[in-house]
Amino acid sequence: MGHYKPKPESLSTSKEDANLSSITLKRQGKVGKPMVHVLETGLEYMEIDNPNGKPAVRGYNIINGRLATASDNGTFSSTNPALLADCLGEFPLSTRDDVHEALHAARAAFPAWAATPAPTRGQIIGNMGRLLMEHKDALVALETREIGKTLKESGGEIQEAIDTCLFFQSEGRRLYGQTVNSELPDKELFTYRRPLGVCGIINACNFPSAVPFWKMIPAIMCGNTCVWKSPQDAPLLSFALARIMHEAGLPDGVINLVHGKGSGAGQYLVDAVDDGLVNKISFTGSTGVGKMIGETCGRNLVSCSLELGGKNPLVVMPSANLNNAVEGAYWGAFGTAGQRCTSLGNLILHEDIYDEFMEMFMDKVKATRIGNSLVHKDVLYGPMLSEKYAKDFLGDLEMVKSSGATQLWGKGPITADSAPENFLGDATEGVFMWPHVFVDVTEDMECFHEEIFGPAVTVVKAKDFDHALHLANASPYGLSSAIYTNDRLEAYRYKTGIKAGMTGINNSTTGAEAHLPFGGVKGSGNGTRESGIWVIEAYSYWHAVNDELSGKLQLAQMDVDEIEMVEAEVNWSELA
Repeated sequence: MGHYKPKPESLSTSKEDANLSSITLKRQGKVGKPMVHVLETGLEYMEIDNPNGKPAVRGYNIINGRLATASDNGTFSSTNPALLADCLGEFPLSTRDDVHEALHAARAAFPAWAATPAPTRGQIIGNMGRLLMEHKDALVALETREIGKTLKESGGEIQEAIDTCLFFQSEGRRLYGQTVNSELPDKELFTYRRPLGVCGIINACNFPSAVPFWKMIPAIMCGNTCVWKSPQDAPLLSFALARIMHEAGLPDGVINLVHGKGSGAGQYLVDAVDDGLVNKISFTGSTGVGKMIGETCGRNLVSCSLELGGKNPLVVMPSANLNNAVEGAYWGAFGTAGQRCTSLGNLILHEDIYDEFMEMFMDKVKATRIGNSLVHKDVLYGPMLSEKYAKDFLGDLEMVKSSGATQLWGKGPITADSAPENFLGDATEGVFMWPHVFVDVTEDMECFHEEIFGPAVTVVKAKDFDHALHLANASPYGLSSAIYTNDRLEAYRYKTGIKAGMTGINNSTTGAEAHLPFGGVKGSGNGTRESGIWVIEAYSYWHAVNDELSGKLQLAQMDVDEIEMVEAEVNWSELA
């Protein structure tokens, strides 16, 4: 292993040339690998010969402001899905003890952080936003390298993290309670927002920068502390973001980062609810795992925020601008290689425009440019997020076929022998998939109801508006939705009749702004929301304070002065 001075563009903080091997820390009676304060060293590079010449990083957990290995020294690797031979680094495979160490650090840090004035907390969050701006280009390239998103999409996601920081910086001066008038004299009533305690944060790898900031920034704004379990497929980006958070002035223990598998570190974090170590779980992922987390939190009366899957409908009516509708459907289906919880699921087309729309839509699908965005410009999407996601997607395709849908386009994995005309690069280097279109889908098919996480869309024909609305509501999910129409009554009936957390009118199913609530209903979530002022409800509780100034006991509802109504007899009919 070599220790090198990071390049000027690296995400280091200060004293980049620190000799890590000279600093050791005893833990539990054993001398472990070097563990140093997170702001006292730059990045530690590994001796790995990557084909693209990019470095590999020795990653660490960050617990109580210090770098830490796994207690049993277990590790896992992060690889580039567009170039599988490219190793981004090795990271701790956290044990239960590691997760508990992080939780205890968060609990120890909580009292001081909760007592920190909210404007000061907001200033630190504002510093995070400014540091993200400073390092934006590097972070964008890193995200694209680690999970395969296009540079444009990664840029938008890092910008959303920035927007979240800048929004919540101002909330530090607006974390309002209320003054409430009492029904009794010489008494004052107040409400205050109070933090919950220690929050367990678990997010998926498809939005590895925006979503953790959606969760942790309002959490720490409200005075909570966090243990963040990074996505297994985006540990280096998570490590970089956590370092930047500390560089912004975050006190030790307020945000603690642990790496590992969902079935390992993620499960240990959820299990800790039963141990009384966690006061809040915030999870983004599958509905099945979300239900398990909800059960654990429910039996412990612990709050949880669940942002889950979706089978998002997009309806196109005859009055729609078809060019606009095709663009929206195409992006919704295949942006991020269809790996968004808000990706288009069921494309519901009115029968009168079905043929014309499909001809236009398929022209775009067949011309789709696919490839590594770090190498090729103007690609719509890159690889699957990882080999695991690729494997799961192939299983989804088999489910669609067995449902009875007709496969109009798509041939599964892109290979040297089977590649679309506009695929760019060497298919053998990564995990790339064809875009898939399935037609003749009906409400009774399994593929109509089940989420497909990848570049695939199921197309359904509707007889009229009422039928289209019925189809849009017929899946067990209710995350995002959309309709393309220029009929104002149809738009109104759709937005009032749809059972979803979000609706686009003449817009796609995907896309979120940092100050608008994000989340779903039915199988897509438990009613909590990310983003904007609404998310504050998820990370605080209302504290009512009754301040008695009279010097005596006054009883509400019982000692209140009675008001009697007395009225002289008047014959109002004489005036009529």
